[in-house]
Amino acid sequence: MDLPIALKLPQPSLPIVIIGAGGIVKDAHLPAYAKAGFKIQGIYDIDIRKAQVLREKFPEIQKVYASFEEMISETKNKQVVYDLAVPANLHSEILEKLPNGANVLLQKPMGENLEEANAILDICNRKKLTGAVNFQLRYAPYCLVAKKMIEEGMIGEVYDMEVKVCVYTPWHLWDFLFSLPRVEVLYHSIHYLDLTRSFLGTPNKVYASTLKHPKMKDLASTRSTIILDYDDYTQARIITNHGHDFGLKHQESYLKIEGTEGAIKIRIGLSLDYPKGMPPKFEYNLSNDGKGWQELPLDGAWFPDAFMGPMAALQMHVIDNKRDIGVSLEDAYETMRLVETVYESNENGGVSF
Repeated sequence: MDLPIALKLPQPSLPIVIIGAGGIVKDAHLPAYAKAGFKIQGIYDIDIRKAQVLREKFPEIQKVYASFEEMISETKNKQVVYDLAVPANLHSEILEKLPNGANVLLQKPMGENLEEANAILDICNRKKLTGAVNFQLRYAPYCLVAKKMIEEGMIGEVYDMEVKVCVYTPWHLWDFLFSLPRVEVLYHSIHYLDLTRSFLGTPNKVYASTLKHPKMKDLASTRSTIILDYDDYTQARIITNHGHDFGLKHQESYLKIEGTEGAIKIRIGLSLDYPKGMPPKFEYNLSNDGKGWQELPLDGAWFPDAFMGPMAALQMHVIDNKRDIGVSLEDAYETMRLVETVYESNENGGVSF
């Protein structure tokens, strides 16, 4: 099977100014931008040493800004993209300080709740910011191929999607999560909710439960079961357990898509043995070819390759506004609405007896 999927990149690309120098920038943003050949004009972090350490590792970073004010002063009259890689509760404060008419890519989530998402959308509209949100799983190579197969009718009409994540996640790598009232759905399963929306659209009904783990009492919920019903035949399920601390043998991390004419199963290797991870795997079964399950070799994975996608889509829209912006602020807001509905179902959907 020949399904070449080439991510479209802007030519030439716009310079990027990164705000934040945490682990996600080191592990995903910068390696992805280097692979895409994007120019990094500069980086700013409230902890200047963190930014300096990253510049030592990634010499393509042209400058470390000593202050937020210096960063704005040197970039406000230039066509750049501000890449906000900071905790979600800081988005509104930073957006207010950016120049009117700026281009901005927000790290997900779009705020920590729907109220904050509304505020972010209002700020961006008022300041005429051109923005997108970094829901990058849509752009993972295996997700792009799956979407292409579905669009070409290769597995028929899709009626079932399932994401299962049964792993041990080292939450201590993200200190800020321990003070938050929402963790698993807002900072992890939001990826799968957004991905499901990109394949199937907005569901008609949501059933959800998200719980804490007895060995992770300092954190909010880290296990979730989410059911999205679309019609009499179509359903998506997202099942996550981040506390499976019993070795790799029975850990699972996959996306399975079933259609009337075939099926796709993708191993999402990143979540297995995190942060080391395992290679992804793409398998498919087409009912009409009689060959059973086959593997399709792919180049690239979620980290860092998928992080090229949202930045590339945003830049290409800035260069030519007729092009799709990718995960626009309005589209990301719909994912935030779905997240809020999941939490509402968790609070109100259970029936006691």
